[in-house]
Amino acid sequence: MPLSTHHQSERHSICGSNVFPFGIGAELSVSINSAGSRGDQARQLVIDLETRGKRAFPLFLSILRDTGQGDLADMLMQECGHLPAPPQLGDLRPVELDLRGEKHSKNVSFPGRLSVPIQAESERPQMPPMPAQGSAVDKRNRDLVYELKSDPCGRCLILNNVNFSRDSDLSTRDGSDVDCEKLEKRFKALSFDVLTRRDLPAQKMVSELQELARQDHSALDCCVVVILSHGCQTSHIQFPGGVYGTDGKAIPVEKIVNYFNGSHCPSLRGKPKLFFIQACGGEQRDRGFVVDGDSPGDEAPGGSLESDTTPFQTPAGNVDQPDAVASLPTPSDILVSYSTFPGFVSWRDASSGSWYVETLDSVLEQYARSEDLLNMLLRVANAVSAKGRYKQIPGCFNFLRKKFFFRCK
Repeated sequence: MPLSTHHQSERHSICGSNVFPFGIGAELSVSINSAGSRGDQARQLVIDLETRGKRAFPLFLSILRDTGQGDLADMLMQECGHLPAPPQLGDLRPVELDLRGEKHSKNVSFPGRLSVPIQAESERPQMPPMPAQGSAVDKRNRDLVYELKSDPCGRCLILNNVNFSRDSDLSTRDGSDVDCEKLEKRFKALSFDVLTRRDLPAQKMVSELQELARQDHSALDCCVVVILSHGCQTSHIQFPGGVYGTDGKAIPVEKIVNYFNGSHCPSLRGKPKLFFIQACGGEQRDRGFVVDGDSPGDEAPGGSLESDTTPFQTPAGNVDQPDAVASLPTPSDILVSYSTFPGFVSWRDASSGSWYVETLDSVLEQYARSEDLLNMLLRVANAVSAKGRYKQIPGCFNFLRKKFFFRCK
C-alpha cells in the first residue's frame, strides 16, 4: 500500500533541501513517487541513496533519528531488510563522507547544523559471511552455534563396564561391547580423539574422569564422556541417577558432570561438554499406554532382552557421594543425555546392544551432517519410545547456551 499521510509528510521534510544534505530533493521525490507500493518506495529510496556512496544510507538514518524521525528510519530498515549499524556516539570518529568520489574531507557539514561524524568503515562491526546456499550452515544463527575448528575437535572418553564382581550382585552386561564398538567408530568419524576403558571399579572410573578433566583442552573445542554400565537412582542436587563401577559402588552422575564444570576444568570453560549415559535410571518397568491410530510396536526378542538396573540405593562408603550442603556452580555448556527417564529401566539386547546406543549411532550416521544435537536427540527419543513390549524413552538435561553441530570428516 502507498505511504501513509504521516510518512508522506515526513518524506517531504526529508527530501527538502533544509534537511536532506545531498542536493537531490526534487529528483529523489520524483523517483520515490513513481516507485509504486510503500515497500517499493522505501527500496527505491535506499537504491538512490546507495548510488551516492556506501556511507550515504547509514548517515541518512542517523539524520532521521537526529531530527526526531526515528520511526521512519526503522520503517526503512524493516521494509528493505537493510540492517546498517547506526552510529554510536561514543565510538565515532570524524571521517569523510564520500558522496561523489572525493576522499579527503574529515567530516560532513550541513548549513546551520553541526558536523556529523561518521564511523570509519574498518571500525564498523562486520556481519559474518553468509554460508553457501544449501549447506547445513544456512539453518544456523552463527552467534548461537558452537564453533568446532580444531582437529580433532575434542577428546572422547568411553567407560564400558561389562563384567562385575560377584560381590556386587550385578549381572554381566552382554551386548555392551557392541555398543562400545559402535560409539568408538562413530565419534572417531565425528573428529574426536577416542579413549576407551573397560571394566573399571568405581574409584578407577573416578580417576579416569578426573584425569580427563585435568588435561589441557585449550586447543580443543569440545569434550565427550560416554558411560556404559549398570545404573541406579541416587540422591542428587542437579543431575539424577548414578552409574556403577564393576565393584558395585555407585558414582552419582552429577559428580561426574561437575568434574568438568568451569571451576574444576578451566580449559573447557565456554565449550560444550557432552555426556551420554547408557544405564538404568531405576527399576520401574514401563508398560506404556494405548494410543489411537497406528503406533509402531517392535517386539524385541524376549529371551535376550536385559536391563541395566538395580533397586534404589544410597552409595555406600565415601565414593563420591554428592554433598547436599555445598553450593555447586551453575552448570553451563553441559548436556547430559540419558538412555531412559529417571527411575525407569533401560533395555539392552545381548546380540545387538542397547536400544539407546543402537538408535543414537544410527541417527548420528544419518543426520550429523545436517542437524544440531538436540534435534537428533529428539529423533532418538521418538524412535526408542516406539520399541518393544516394555517401553523406554531417552531424555536429556540441557544446559548448552548454543546449538551444537558435529564436525563430520
